[in-house]
Amino acid sequence: MHPFTDIFSAFGLSSAAGLNAYLPLLVVALTARFTNLIQLNEPWDVMTSWWVIGALAILLLLEMTVDKIPAVDTVNDGLNTFIRPVAGAILFAASSGVAGELHPVLAFICGLVMAGGVHAVKATARPVVTATTAGTGNWLVSAGEDVVAFVTTVLAILVPVLLVFSVLFAILALIWWRSRRRARYRDKHPSPKEARL
Repeated sequence: MHPFTDIFSAFGLSSAAGLNAYLPLLVVALTARFTNLIQLNEPWDVMTSWWVIGALAILLLLEMTVDKIPAVDTVNDGLNTFIRPVAGAILFAASSGVAGELHPVLAFICGLVMAGGVHAVKATARPVVTATTAGTGNWLVSAGEDVVAFVTTVLAILVPVLLVFSVLFAILALIWWRSRRRARYRDKHPSPKEARL
């Protein structure tokens, strides 16, 4: 079961990186440095260095500040189009037991795809939030993304199987919500063919 939980953990961490590149990196670095919950193999063990931890803390503070400012957050998302997927790839490779269990190239691709997909959704949604709230809702949405990234990271480390079930539940809830919404729309706006019946 250990390889499977490592993979679940890797997916969770890389998806969290799609919301905030530095938060999961910093949490993983601190967890690996101070606990036995995460064992980072070479070359990923460099993340436990105080230099790396300090740099990640500074980058996280910058990210969390800039991401809450309207218009600047759009520029930040543009820059992070490259950073977040790379952070996801690093987290996936570092936490998936790459040594022997998963090919490093496959691990990097999985991490890039997960973090890149989450980042693409975030970067697409943020201009809509800015436009609909005149920028006043950006800080709230950004704070929510930070909380989700942190909770996802902690769950990915402590109980990765629970994270997978939570994600599956969220996907099923979203599908149910969309089908209910479509059904209500069809009830209110029947097609010309249905209206004739």
